[in-house]
Amino acid sequence: QLQFVESGGGLVQPGGSLRLSCTAPGLNFYETAISWFRQAPGKEREGVSCSSSAGGPKNYIDSVKGRFSASRDNAKSTVYLQMDNLKPEDTGTYYCAADVLWFCSDPVRPTHEYKYWGQGTPVTVSS
Repeated sequence: QLQFVESGGGLVQPGGSLRLSCTAPGLNFYETAISWFRQAPGKEREGVSCSSSAGGPKNYIDSVKGRFSASRDNAKSTVYLQMDNLKPEDTGTYYCAADVLWFCSDPVRPTHEYKYWGQGTPVTVSS
């Protein structure tokens, strides 16, 4: 069964950067739009950013615009989430999942419509 594997999370100080990676062996990356989600403790999972082969990245949350950017390397079957100028409110577990379309949905779909969820990678922004 296909499942994403996320990595790259960790503890970072406010203002710092992290780059998350996401891969799914066996998935046709080129034809799949892949979205990043995050879930803070006690909160619902929310869509953050999306990458597809059909166009540029799409951010779903205003608070990450200008700071986060999704990208991909189809040859490596990997999607990235570059996160700069991190803030404490960015703390949470970050997941990637496949969109039902081959391009990024706009707006983000309900989470139950996405596929191949991984275990996530935790990000903590704290001094």
